[in-house]
Amino acid sequence: MAKRLTIALAGNPNSGKSSLFNHLTGLNQHTANFPGVTVEKHVGTCRMPNGSMAEIVDLPGIYSLYPRSLDERIVAEVLLNHRSPDCPDVVVVIADATNLKRGLLLLTQVMDVGLPTVLALNMMDLAARAGVSYDIQLLKSRLGIPVVPINARNGNGIEELKQTLVEPLQPARKPVFAVYDDAQAAVKELRERLGVDNDYEAYQFLEQPHGLQFLSATDRQVIAEVRQRHAIFPGKFHGAETIERYSFIQNLLEAATLKPADEGWKKYSHRLDRILTHKYWGIVIFMAVLFLIFQSIFSWATVPMDWIDGWFASLSNYLQDRLPEGPATGLLTEGVIPGVGGIVIFVPQIAILFAFISILEESGYMARVVFMMDKIMRKFGLNGRSVVPLMSGVACAIPAILSTRMIDNWKERTITILVTPLMSCSARIPVFTILIALIVPQQTLFGFFNLQGLLLMGLYLLGFAAALLSAWVISKLITVNERSYLLMEMPTYRLPKWSNVGYTIVDKTKAFVWEAGKIIIAISIVLWVLASYGPGDKLENAHDYVLQDAANQRLTEQGLADRIAAYKLEHSYAGIIGKAMEPVIKPLGYDWKIGIALLTSFAAREVFVGTMATIYSIGSTEDQSSIKSRMQDEINPQTGGPRFTFAVGLSLLLFYTFAMQCMSTLAVVYRETKSWKWPLIQLVYMSVLAYAAAFVAFQALS
Repeated sequence: MAKRLTIALAGNPNSGKSSLFNHLTGLNQHTANFPGVTVEKHVGTCRMPNGSMAEIVDLPGIYSLYPRSLDERIVAEVLLNHRSPDCPDVVVVIADATNLKRGLLLLTQVMDVGLPTVLALNMMDLAARAGVSYDIQLLKSRLGIPVVPINARNGNGIEELKQTLVEPLQPARKPVFAVYDDAQAAVKELRERLGVDNDYEAYQFLEQPHGLQFLSATDRQVIAEVRQRHAIFPGKFHGAETIERYSFIQNLLEAATLKPADEGWKKYSHRLDRILTHKYWGIVIFMAVLFLIFQSIFSWATVPMDWIDGWFASLSNYLQDRLPEGPATGLLTEGVIPGVGGIVIFVPQIAILFAFISILEESGYMARVVFMMDKIMRKFGLNGRSVVPLMSGVACAIPAILSTRMIDNWKERTITILVTPLMSCSARIPVFTILIALIVPQQTLFGFFNLQGLLLMGLYLLGFAAALLSAWVISKLITVNERSYLLMEMPTYRLPKWSNVGYTIVDKTKAFVWEAGKIIIAISIVLWVLASYGPGDKLENAHDYVLQDAANQRLTEQGLADRIAAYKLEHSYAGIIGKAMEPVIKPLGYDWKIGIALLTSFAAREVFVGTMATIYSIGSTEDQSSIKSRMQDEINPQTGGPRFTFAVGLSLLLFYTFAMQCMSTLAVVYRETKSWKWPLIQLVYMSVLAYAAAFVAFQALS
């Protein structure tokens, strides 16, 4: 069987790689990690014109093969490690046609590495608007590789690109950069001793041996010996190489540019920036955008959420009525289905959140948000680059923490890692929305402002404020006087490409449900077992114990059944664990059932809802009504009133706003900091903050 063609997409950030990747792969894509590291890569399959299937890999955006961040290092390793099975057969370098000079530096390096290369000249529609045009044939002849004009947003040129990719492709005939005479002998020796098949590959080994993790200890020893023998130190020729490459690029563009760009084509973006990035109005507009997002999360998702909630309750009832009684039926109807329903119900809200995030990124507005928040970040001991992880933390803390690798300054990166989990991620939405729905009525203020949406937005802003305050405190405790600066390019404003938005919604929602679903099903099964079995004979003889305690009470048949079910749950293993926790959490207004949910949700925050669904499904023999209804009907035996009062609900909301309720996040922090010191500090300070806030809220309001 012939090897499947592997095609890597490389290019600068904002060059259109993601749009091209979506066009080539459609929904046949998934997210994975590069081998040995936690950097994400997007992989998909594409049917080529000859009927074969190709694997498409979307590499992180980089500017050159001399990496400064981990993302850039990973791409350099993929392209320089020719012995790896992950080395691509073909590299498509996507370049922005409106700023071709910027993209050609990476292109010339990829060409010199010795991999078959294709230049995809993207954003030709914007180039036309800018008035710039190129002699494509001259570009092909001077570069010695195929050059294909495309528009990755609307698909123009994609078929021509695919046809080019299935044709026999060879590396560029002549390198752009010829290794200097001073390094020739070292390169030749290194090629012979390590079996390297390309001069520039061996040259890169000499230039950055410590940045390429795939090199073995033996390889590094050989490189060190060769460098010492030939008096070559890392980075010796880097500056001269860059100058030589830009000299080639400048000469190429002078010959191939038929008409230069008219800078006036960006005037509309400049006009919008005067308003959207204004130091006062820009912040107001951003707050209005946030307000719209959180209003929409509640208002637009209500109908589908109610339908999903009712459907899972009906499914449990249906199966309970038709399946024979026994452990398997109980596990299915009281454990698995309520647990899965507890996460699926929030798909509409998760989809709405990711839709807005994708629209903001596609339109170019998200880059403006980063720019506007830069000055604010600096006042709290953070660098402007910290905004990217903090904003990413609204989706998930794990990739947000991974994205801190773009921050070169150790102190600012460490602070950003420590405070990012305070940003309310999408996993908190299930917890927030169910609790807000319990304590805040579905009403509007002035006929427009949804009260539930206002509280949700307030929780997100509270998390952001806590992150900034914590960063300020930590910056005073870590005494390292280093500063770095935010450098980024503002993309032009564009209407979002709706297919890209759709792909993002499907991909992110699917990943959320799949990752959370696996944890929830596992925990639901464990919980059902813990809640259905217990020590001694109390569960087997629950009927007799309840009758003995209620000898002088008149109970209906249904009331007796409920009393027996509650007795069994309280004396199960789950009940024993919850009772042991109760003295600690009672000052917060929580009982042992909530304690079980707090414990299990340490695996993942969203498990709270699935746990409550499982606990309440086991704890009652009535019809399987929705989780919201069951929590509303829960009675506090000490007061005779509802368990989830406003004080208890707000206490829980504050606890989950501040608490480190995610094992995966702690694991990633350990991996990124290479020490248990920082994740333990993070766990302690966030737990203390969560407990204190929940305690104050409950005691003040009860």
